[in-house]
Amino acid sequence: MKHHPHQIKVAATYMRGGTSKGVFFCLEDLPPVTQHPGPARDALLLRVLGSPDPYGKQIDGMGNASSSTSKAVILSRSTRPGHDVDYLFAQVSIDQPLVDWSGNCGNLSAAVGPCAIHMGLIDAARIPQNGTFAVRIWQANIGKTIVAHVPLTDGQVQETGDFELDGVTFAAAEVTLEFIDPADDGEDGGAALPAPGRPRLAKSPSGSGGALFPTGNVVDTLEVPGVGTFAATLINAGIPTIFLNAADLGYTGTELQGAINGDAQALARLEAIRAHGAVRMGLIQNVGEAATRQHTPKIAFVAPPASYTASSGKAIDAKDIDLLVRALSMGQLHHAMMGTAAVAIGAATAIPGTLVNRAAGGGVRSSVRFGHPSGTLRVGADARQNDAGDWQVAKALMSRSARILMEGWVRVPSGSF
Repeated sequence: MKHHPHQIKVAATYMRGGTSKGVFFCLEDLPPVTQHPGPARDALLLRVLGSPDPYGKQIDGMGNASSSTSKAVILSRSTRPGHDVDYLFAQVSIDQPLVDWSGNCGNLSAAVGPCAIHMGLIDAARIPQNGTFAVRIWQANIGKTIVAHVPLTDGQVQETGDFELDGVTFAAAEVTLEFIDPADDGEDGGAALPAPGRPRLAKSPSGSGGALFPTGNVVDTLEVPGVGTFAATLINAGIPTIFLNAADLGYTGTELQGAINGDAQALARLEAIRAHGAVRMGLIQNVGEAATRQHTPKIAFVAPPASYTASSGKAIDAKDIDLLVRALSMGQLHHAMMGTAAVAIGAATAIPGTLVNRAAGGGVRSSVRFGHPSGTLRVGADARQNDAGDWQVAKALMSRSARILMEGWVRVPSGSF
């Protein structure tokens, strides 16, 4: 009789953060060989989520067959001065043996502070009995600071509440996030720096590398052979993002998932644009590399305000929003909006002349409410020009919520990593 290995248990917490879900690990709870970047760690996370799955369902894992739910997070006490916890994010492909470490997840960022407190990664003596506690997070993928303002009641994280977030069915407690200096400065990583142990990526053709606008322009002309030529805003804030005009793609900006994700030709066209935009931003050397870098950059299209019906059936009135935004994640139109892309939206709206700013009506703005497939979201950004005339974003702000869904252990076959 053939011998098969037993399963092993790994301590984990399954959490919702914003409109995403993921499996959270404490670094020291991982099997020793997976406590460092490399193939073993990637293999473990793939097996935990149930990937690669040619059926696209992740039935044999914790994933939920969407980019919003095929995610993992590794937390540890921070040794970096002025920070409480180190946060490493993994975007796990559903149908490919690929773990993308090239960016952050803004939605799951809302769960990092609560989870760090829950896991005991922050000294209990520092946690107030009631009120809010500012958890200072080092986002290790992009080398940036996030401050999560976590509500507490009787010394425990307050998870239930009346804060409503479009794209999430039930109300919960509000977690306010500050993304500090969200643009990549090209020095300590930023959006162009993958997870620790991974090589740095190419600088942009302009030589500006990690600047807020890698090409130095608020709007570029992006030529995509066989597809077309498009006006594009290429920005590094929260996550590298390519913004296009919806009308240039033949869209209205009111589309829901079914209008895009069932159109293979449209998805292929958008992926081609994304790949050429990634080269233009200096994130990859050639378009062929885009297939192994699915998480970044994001691609989104914008339009002026218009009324539409959200995926929940909720009516969104044009007068209640400043613009429309639709974004793709891992090759599919997102059901709501990625948190990091929301940061990019806030930053781009605050800077006159970008396509996002123009769609919102122009001018200088400190906050914006945009319409997405599940409803609306408000995001703010503090943007200003320095003495050289370059735009800089000091911070971006938005509110999310988070909740522990399950805790205990995940089980994986011992020979799977």
